[in-house]
Amino acid sequence: MDDQNKNLILATVLSFLVILIWFTLFPPPTPEVDPNAPTTTAQGVDATQPATATGEPASGAPAVDTAAAELSAAARVDIETPRLEGSISLLGGRIDDLSLKDYKVSLDEGAADVRLLAPIGGTDLNAAKPYYAVYGWLPAGGLDPSFVPNAKTLWQVEAGATLAPGKPVTLKWDNGAGLVFHRKIEVDDDYLFTVTQSVENQTGAAVRLAPYGIVARHGIPDAQRIYVLHEGVVRMSDGVLEETKYSAIPDLDIDNREGAPAEPVAVTADGWIGFTDKYWMTTLAPAPGQPFTSVVKYVPGADIYQAEARLPVMDVAPGATSTATTMLFAGAKEWEAIKGYEETAGIKGFVDSIDWGWFFFLTKPMFQLLHWLHGAIGNMGWAIIALTFIIKLIVFPLARKSYISMARMKELQPEMEALKEAAGDDRQKMQKGMMELYKKNKVNPASGCLPILLQIPIFFSLYKVIYVTIELYHAPWFGWIKDLSSPDPSSILNLFGLLPWATPDQGSLFFIFSLGVLPILLGISMWFQQKLNPAPTDPTQQMIFAWMPWIFMFMLGSFASGLVIYWIANNTITFVQQYTIMSMHGKRPDLFGNIKSGFKRDKSAPK
Repeated sequence: MDDQNKNLILATVLSFLVILIWFTLFPPPTPEVDPNAPTTTAQGVDATQPATATGEPASGAPAVDTAAAELSAAARVDIETPRLEGSISLLGGRIDDLSLKDYKVSLDEGAADVRLLAPIGGTDLNAAKPYYAVYGWLPAGGLDPSFVPNAKTLWQVEAGATLAPGKPVTLKWDNGAGLVFHRKIEVDDDYLFTVTQSVENQTGAAVRLAPYGIVARHGIPDAQRIYVLHEGVVRMSDGVLEETKYSAIPDLDIDNREGAPAEPVAVTADGWIGFTDKYWMTTLAPAPGQPFTSVVKYVPGADIYQAEARLPVMDVAPGATSTATTMLFAGAKEWEAIKGYEETAGIKGFVDSIDWGWFFFLTKPMFQLLHWLHGAIGNMGWAIIALTFIIKLIVFPLARKSYISMARMKELQPEMEALKEAAGDDRQKMQKGMMELYKKNKVNPASGCLPILLQIPIFFSLYKVIYVTIELYHAPWFGWIKDLSSPDPSSILNLFGLLPWATPDQGSLFFIFSLGVLPILLGISMWFQQKLNPAPTDPTQQMIFAWMPWIFMFMLGSFASGLVIYWIANNTITFVQQYTIMSMHGKRPDLFGNIKSGFKRDKSAPK
């Protein structure tokens, strides 16, 4: 096997391995929904009867009908912003009904808005599993638990009718024993809620209590469960980012104080915690500089995943009022909005809530460039092509060195063949002769492979950017490509819509055979790229090279259209670069000759 073909096969195999790794899927578990939530006993708080996110006892006794009926009967305060729509239940004052007005569940006419948060007992098929944010206080210092509000407290509207930007809503609850609680909820034009809790002590003695915020999720959501993407808990604790997948939360160590699998982290100044999916996120962020305890917790009997922000215990003197402010991000993971909250709201490191991956030092600038190109061009499909072109231009010196090395190795092909014949079965003699040949002609066989290895992290990062960015969600390119985040909807099985029958659904096992126009173009682009060089004489190599484009075609056929567009653009640019460089060095590829010889071999192959 000559070294030129070794380099080509190595590059192909490395690319193949990269795709296989990213395409690894985790088997989805099938949890059952239970309305009971974990206890919310704060660290250092003496609570004789700890409350839960649903207000039910921590023993796990189910009360689905009761909780749903109570929530259904309770009054609600509407949420209406340019980008959000939903309501707040006065039972517990929980934010448990929220839809994103700018995003639909599908491209079908009349499709519903994406439902982010949903209450217990909800019947909406788009959000069957309860998912909500709830706030409250925990008693300390011997304070009677009935003196503080919990998830079953019925709040009264003190001010405001509909929560909207510039129009806050204030809730009030008087415990009848001298403590008056207020909860002021504000929202901006995008996705940020600001919740200010206050307690007024009208008793004759000091009281101790601790405010908290909880994001509770009943059961694992219908997540992507793919290695390239993180879905689960994401939190920042004093500059340290931590990601915990849904599947890993039940395996946390049992915390004796929590009485459940949990992982509390003490945050001294700045941090945030919440749940992230591919495109959506719900995150709690205490005020900048506020110390708190960040807690990830799971209750096996209830199958609830919980993220908590627990603030320190407060001492409230007679006649005094204490307040605590926590921000809640609930919306789409748009880079511009999240970056804005990091700068204006002081949520440090918030942009890292987007999954940048291992090569974050590459993916961040790539995404910013893609974001800028999208704004300048106005079409994400063309922005991907433009970004691919810019990246290829940046790495062109490496590619040029690789192509030149291949061309020089090709010049030595006759001498290497002569060495093989002279050495026969003597491998040691063959290797020694090759080394002398390389040294004499000043050729480094690894120089053609090293640039390819250096380029892999770059294209790996570009792949990551295109996969995770929400800007591709339902973004059209042209013609039949209406959603760059979904596979090509056309199919060879019905001649791309000419025949009147349906094709396999995306989740079907047979979808891989439902090749669209883009995957076929991908296979053709790889095939043309191969034909820049004559096929190897070794039968095994011939078989590998013959099948590789079509294997990739089927593998990437079910990938998002935006990713396939990137691969087609990358292959096309690579083809042009390699053809040009080889021609400049007097080794113009015999493209059509290589194609013809390939067909001749196929015809002459034994039947």
